[in-house]
Amino acid sequence: MADTNELLKSLGVHIDPGTLRLALTHRSFAYENEGLPTNERLEFLGDSVLGLAVTDFLYRTFEDLPEGDLAKLRAALVSTRALARIARSLGVGPHIRLGEGEMRTKGAEKDSILADTMEALIGAAYLSTNIETARQLVLRLVTPLLQDKEAMTAGKDWKTTVQELAAERGLGDIKYLIEDFGPDHNKSFTATLVIGGVSYGNGAGPSKKEAEREAARVTVEQLTSGEGQADILTLVLGRFEAAPSLSGQGEVSG
Repeated sequence: MADTNELLKSLGVHIDPGTLRLALTHRSFAYENEGLPTNERLEFLGDSVLGLAVTDFLYRTFEDLPEGDLAKLRAALVSTRALARIARSLGVGPHIRLGEGEMRTKGAEKDSILADTMEALIGAAYLSTNIETARQLVLRLVTPLLQDKEAMTAGKDWKTTVQELAAERGLGDIKYLIEDFGPDHNKSFTATLVIGGVSYGNGAGPSKKEAEREAARVTVEQLTSGEGQADILTLVLGRFEAAPSLSGQGEVSG
């Protein structure tokens, strides 16, 4: 595992050494070293800190947006792909403690593992400092994505889009057929999206969520003849081309 000093410098916050080590411990490593705890509890905590910080920011910043549009913005900002993008920018991957199986399959490059570790690091920062420092950390890392169209598109809520298309066209109920492969600590998943009894897109990924998201994306392309559809997220972002400056969110102490 790489020296964590550079990671801490990138994060800009103090994290206790033991808590940092725990935040970087993936379950695959713990399974191969019996008795070690994993970062999953910290991930659970960090998810809540992340959600509160982002929700509060959006509520206060975009005062005229309805709840539905705020929810879409939040979903994009806290999505697996958005968090993985942040993790890559910080160089988190080389620091994650992975089992041999995950190392062979380049687990440190997987969106799901990077995103989960990012949430664990946020939880670790909260435990090592306080809620205000953790909130500032989240805003410094997450809010710049609002002005990054590529990042926001990557977080597009395909599952919601396909639901809206299916309802609009009266296609029937939606369900995802899931299959999983591999051992418990290194599973992969496939999903087939079925609408009104008709099979549409297929997707694969390291988690059920990622497989379903990919199946939904393929289905949207099928339903729109590959042209895509004007997404509410894009429309919302277009209204804020002159969004308030976020430069003040970068100061993190603790």
